Amino acid sequence: MELCLFLSVFNLTLAKQLKTRLGILLHKPELGHEAESFSTSEQGTKLRNSSEEALEWKKSFDHLLKSRNGVATFHAFLKTEFSEENLEFWLACEEFKKSRSKTKLSSKAHRIFKEFVQNEAPKEVNIDHETREITRKNLTAATSSCFDAAQAKTRTLMEKDSYPRFLKSTSYQDLTEQITSHSTSKRLHT
Repeated sequence: MELCLFLSVFNLTLAKQLKTRLGILLHKPELGHEAESFSTSEQGTKLRNSSEEALEWKKSFDHLLKSRNGVATFHAFLKTEFSEENLEFWLACEEFKKSRSKTKLSSKAHRIFKEFVQNEAPKEVNIDHETREITRKNLTAATSSCFDAAQAKTRTLMEKDSYPRFLKSTSYQDLTEQITSHSTSKRLHT
């Protein structure tokens, strides 16, 4: 009973943090020193683009992953489910692919493997034994593609499992409802 109460309070706190972080999507942003460089119409365009961006996330998992705000929102959701390791691994792989130094490539590959792929890793991702072994063997001559199989498996898992739950989550539903109602009320007043 106490655990359920704790989780309810925890989820409520995360939802409030999410709404605070994404306030820019719902209200006219206070841009501070940047305000001088934007006209009122540019500020309105930026707000519309941000709101539209959040609505785009439901079109496809790719839309979500291409959005910095989308990734942050999805990550916050995954934390509430205690399953953020798949996204963190996917992001680490994306960053790893940008590495150009051969010497750094090997050390980064081993760090990612230890953190996410090896058995009993602190943030072990859910992949099958065969993929784990292929990835381990790929470390002997680390290349920017040595995590491709494992990354593809975790991406598919997120797309088929976590992403649909995210779209159905109260926090995302509330966000899209507020954006839609804000947009509708704005049109009625113009």
